[in-house]
Amino acid sequence: MNRNKQTEILGVIITLVILILLIFLSNVETNKLSYLESVASSIVNPIQRIAIDIKNKIQGNSAYFSNMDNIIAENEELREKNSELETQLRELEKIKADNNTLKEYMNLSEKYSSYDTVPAYVINKDVSNYSSTLILNVGAKDGITENMTVIADKGLVGHVISVAEKTCKVQVIIDSASTVSSMISTTSESIICKGTLDNDQILRASYIPTGAELIQGDNVYTSGVGGIYPKGIIIGTIKEIITTSNITDRYAIVEPSVDFSKVDSVLVIKE
Repeated sequence: MNRNKQTEILGVIITLVILILLIFLSNVETNKLSYLESVASSIVNPIQRIAIDIKNKIQGNSAYFSNMDNIIAENEELREKNSELETQLRELEKIKADNNTLKEYMNLSEKYSSYDTVPAYVINKDVSNYSSTLILNVGAKDGITENMTVIADKGLVGHVISVAEKTCKVQVIIDSASTVSSMISTTSESIICKGTLDNDQILRASYIPTGAELIQGDNVYTSGVGGIYPKGIIIGTIKEIITTSNITDRYAIVEPSVDFSKVDSVLVIKE
């Protein structure tokens, strides 16, 4: 009996020890888990926040780059449209220039309807004190020959001095080698107008008859003498009369009606 009681008591004691150990161990594990969770949270939370920030930035950059792609595409589209508009503008300017040229030709043709003419425009010019010539876009194929008269809307330009197949060269009246038989509008007196070496913007009228009364502002026209220029084409206006001790040496300064630095459209008189 004693042995059985001892056994029972030992069993109870062992059971109690095991229960106490289990309770102790349970408490210890729970504390350890709480501590580990706390440590893990302190480590994971910052990493999680960094990860979220990186994610947001990536998403933001993705949107940024997406917007940049749209902006680049829009800019390219605008450049193409701008290029198209510039092309259209150049075409319109060319059409406008062509229309102006056609109007000038029509005005010239109406003004000089009594002449058989060929319209032309200046493709090159050399206007200086020593040589004053124009190159026109018409030539032998258009029936142009040497010594044909060239006129502009404002008056006399010059005459053809050489001809190629598709172009011709014109000596203008302000060339220092040019001589034009002329007459004064108010008196019909004959004079000679020549280009000068010292000024490519004026003509010098000489061989003025002693009895001729010159008036500043008189118009000067071609006289028809000499076989090159038809009669009655305006040359310019008398701007100044230079008198000398010898009346036979007096001369006049004539301002041409045509501005040779701006002349573009002309007519070549075929007859």
